[in-house]
Amino acid sequence: MFTHLHTHTEYSMLDGISRIPDLVLRTRELGMDAASITDHGSLYGVVDFYSECKDAGIKPVIGCEMYVAPGSRRDRTPGERRAYDHLVLIAQNNAGYRNLLQLVTRSHLEGFHYKPRIDKELLEQHRQGLICLSGCASA
Repeated sequence: MFTHLHTHTEYSMLDGISRIPDLVLRTRELGMDAASITDHGSLYGVVDFYSECKDAGIKPVIGCEMYVAPGSRRDRTPGERRAYDHLVLIAQNNAGYRNLLQLVTRSHLEGFHYKPRIDKELLEQHRQGLICLSGCASA
């Protein structure tokens, strides 16, 4: 069965429009048995998404589209505002979910420079249980 693995919701700031209840309902109407959430740089909608999916008999796929700094996440060189790539990370299991929580938290606390960013070092430390997909075509 086909499942979209790159889906933004209303919690994806300035990039998503899908309200979680509507997304889950439409997923069910189309006969899909799973749905994903991969909002930009955040996991704010995950609890609501998980609950809606479970109530509707849909398998929730939890992920996040991360911003990846070109070098260190701690570098805040002026003028490099848009110098980052996008990477979709999906939790494969509980270890992956915990690592996703770590990555998102640390991207906000340690890597924030216009956007919450991670780097290759952080990804290496928290890679267990994660599936990595390419991000959007335009950064």
